[in-house]
Amino acid sequence: MPTSYSPKTPDSLLRSLVDEVINQALMEKRLVGAVVKVAVEGELIYSNASGFADHETIRPMAENSLFRLASVSKPIVSAAALVLVSQGKMGLDDEISKWLPEFRPHLLNGELAKITVRQLLTHTAGLGYGFLEKEGGGPYHRAGVSDGMDRSGLTLEENMRRLASVPLLYEPGTDWGYSLATDVLGAVISRVTNAPLADAISRLVTHPLGMVDTSFAVLDKHRLVTPYVNDEPLPRRMHDLDIVPVFEGTAGIRFEPARAFDTDAFASGGSGMIGTAGDFLHLLEVLRNGGDPLLPAELVREMGSIQTGDMPLANWPGRGFGLGFTVLHDPDAGQTSESPGTWRLGGAYGHSWFVDPARKLSVVAFTNTAYEGMSGPFTVALTEAIYQGIKK
Repeated sequence: MPTSYSPKTPDSLLRSLVDEVINQALMEKRLVGAVVKVAVEGELIYSNASGFADHETIRPMAENSLFRLASVSKPIVSAAALVLVSQGKMGLDDEISKWLPEFRPHLLNGELAKITVRQLLTHTAGLGYGFLEKEGGGPYHRAGVSDGMDRSGLTLEENMRRLASVPLLYEPGTDWGYSLATDVLGAVISRVTNAPLADAISRLVTHPLGMVDTSFAVLDKHRLVTPYVNDEPLPRRMHDLDIVPVFEGTAGIRFEPARAFDTDAFASGGSGMIGTAGDFLHLLEVLRNGGDPLLPAELVREMGSIQTGDMPLANWPGRGFGLGFTVLHDPDAGQTSESPGTWRLGGAYGHSWFVDPARKLSVVAFTNTAYEGMSGPFTVALTEAIYQGIKK
């Protein structure tokens, strides 16, 4: 397994602990492959590619392997929106109808809703996700709304039209719900910049930071990992169309891995990007260090501050939501060793990441195994191993 460490690494404790967690998950066939990177105080102290990028062809995982990012796209697109805020091209509390006059969903009582940029960033806009609807589908399913993971054949504009035809789940700003808000945010970014979303994200985030492997397209198909789904006795290769519930009783995510190669697929701000663990760690480290050259420090502080007050986050105990990701406020409720103020989110193809500003710690764990790599025991064990390894 190729591994590289900073010469400043004081000892091998973290390496041995994290290696053990990864190797255990591989041995127990909970993961097929993984790339894990850990940075402390700006130094890359752990970087490891393990297992297989493709099990059937025995293609080993590599540190520069490309992954379908799924919701790891969200903080990238959120950062792009904040770049526009920093440039004075839009405000956090501007109504999005300024740029998307046609996107005017109604409340349940029939009144037109008013949605702000901040509400999109914090997932308090009253929107939802089709995959979270009850088994068999609900209003989103009936309206033909795409969650951005399938090959729907829709344009972004048509998907926004369908989404706006469904009444909001609640009045914007009064509740929280994980949602297609980042896809709507992507449509706003496209309008503000007068450019396709892919071009806008390149111009605003990935190009300035040198994230050369991160985009809405597959830059090298030979480096793209094969996706798998947890099963017994071992993970199975994902089908061409695979509907996999995240939670029991829900409709489930419609995975179509070939979407990554579909040049006609709309750019989904919430789930459509491709990239590497190294690129994403670089973005996290830029933000943790104050945002330069991407964002001013005050906007990064706002990004990492809880915007949702006391609203409970379903399936995220002890956390609130900032501008693009969750923020921990109660480690006991979250049953974690992370410090208060830690940022975290994941990705449905099998990814987790977190930033602990208090410990100057950034962690990226990309895998090709859903959902173990996103929310399974591996993510908990990895977090605990890292904190044990950096304990001083």
